[in-house]
Amino acid sequence: MGGLFIFATPETWSVPDLVRDWHQDAIAFARNAVPKLTLIVLGAFVLIRVLRIMTHRIASLQEKRLPSGLRAQQIRTLATVIDSISVFVIVFVATLMALAQLNLHLEPLLASAGIAGLAIGFGAQTMVHDFINGFFILFENQYDLGDTVRIAGVKGVVEDMSLRRTTLRDDDGTVHIVPNSEIKIVSNLTRDWSQLTLRVVVAYSEPSDKIVKLLGQVGEEIRHDPQFAGEIVSDVQVPGIDRVGNGEAEYLMLVKTLPNKQYAVSRELRRRIKDCFQKNNIQTAGPGKVYVMDQGEVKAS
Repeated sequence: MGGLFIFATPETWSVPDLVRDWHQDAIAFARNAVPKLTLIVLGAFVLIRVLRIMTHRIASLQEKRLPSGLRAQQIRTLATVIDSISVFVIVFVATLMALAQLNLHLEPLLASAGIAGLAIGFGAQTMVHDFINGFFILFENQYDLGDTVRIAGVKGVVEDMSLRRTTLRDDDGTVHIVPNSEIKIVSNLTRDWSQLTLRVVVAYSEPSDKIVKLLGQVGEEIRHDPQFAGEIVSDVQVPGIDRVGNGEAEYLMLVKTLPNKQYAVSRELRRRIKDCFQKNNIQTAGPGKVYVMDQGEVKAS
């Protein structure tokens, strides 16, 4: 035989001795490790709860209490990201401490994890890019939770964001999850104010001064209407004729509104322009020629 095998026999061990050893180990574990494990779990739970309370209070700060240059949405966004990162760190540290109490050797585990991490790191450049882009998005305050943005070819309201990805919900209710590394250009449609561009088409024969005057009157009416006065941030502008051709003249109206309020204002403007034209016998170039050409452009003040 190439080797010597030794088999345990009833003479080398007994069930009572084995049970006694297990019992002693269980008692030692209960006396030494269990209290420490309980303290670690409770400590992590308390830290997470305190962190959640602090971030919730920070996120609920009133805008008038914020320092200059900060907005409520920005604070809420930063609080959300800080909360997620801090919870991960607390859970990770608590897990390492718990493994140490279970007499697991962490040095070989961490060494192997480092080698594996080095190997994975060569194929994880996209994830690193996600985190770098996410950091600059937050640092530069490119957009906040609740903003309407256009990124990576999709448009929607920012519902959630982290250092790795941004979650959008569009007008149809579809949820888009965009890795931050895919974000090259950010178009924020709700930063400071939105501008509604309304193009009104009437017959070429209608007097220009009369049309400009009527559109200005409609703009003044809606500007001072209590229902819409709080949503329009400046006087309605009627620059005049923007295009002439094919037996029609196109007049331009510009309205600055609060973010995401331009849609309701545009619908009310159309209704009032229609009623005004009917009342003053203004002829349009054709049916359905009062329309919005572009109602999504946003300017930053």
